Amino acid sequence: MAQALLPLKDMVQAKTRLSGLLRPSERRALAQAMAEDVLAVLAAHREVSHITLVSDDPGAELIARKYHADCWPESFLARRGLNPLIQRATERLLAREEDPLLVLHCDLPLLAVEDISDVLARQRALDGLLIACDREGSGTNLLAFGARAVPEFCFGSNSCAGHEDGARSAGIPVEVLRREGTAVDVDEPADLQSVMSRLHLRPRSNTAALLLNTELGARITLALATMTDSAEAIDDADINGGLYS
Repeated sequence: MAQALLPLKDMVQAKTRLSGLLRPSERRALAQAMAEDVLAVLAAHREVSHITLVSDDPGAELIARKYHADCWPESFLARRGLNPLIQRATERLLAREEDPLLVLHCDLPLLAVEDISDVLARQRALDGLLIACDREGSGTNLLAFGARAVPEFCFGSNSCAGHEDGARSAGIPVEVLRREGTAVDVDEPADLQSVMSRLHLRPRSNTAALLLNTELGARITLALATMTDSAEAIDDADINGGLYS
């Protein structure tokens, strides 16, 4: 069996890079929908025995309860900052001697049960650290490891390379996984556009309920199209103006 650990940022302050598209209440709604989709996948997986959410968000306890997960406030771990929090939570969870442990972000709206099955199978075959990177291959969206392969957490800029290099330096077998369900996170407008083009594949998800065939989804689609047209117009002006001549 496996455990899962999910850090969840205060959803009122989540997804600020989408502020040009979404109002604060809409950003919170999106963050919650994506978090619930990830929790639903984990709760439905027969090999995931325990889920822990780490969050100071006022609604986190209620969301965790809905999916039979624990919720630890950051003060419970007596650490500050994402990486120290994950490190301390990992120590507590692996002390239960249930591994592997999955550490993953909450903004993976295309995540499916099959993705978790693949992650667990690969990690067990590897007996080391499995890293699921983002679409660009630079960020880390998920880590899977056992008690003998705990990485030095370095979530942030270029974290995929940081986790991979750290594992190799420590003599830990390591593999980087690329799957759509674990790679597509949502930070920028382009990420949201990519997700919205695929929501028909997850029509019963919370994210789909929020954005698929809804007034909000239609407004976002129009705004994204306008942004794309504006960017193309700027590129054309630069070319015609001789910037690349």
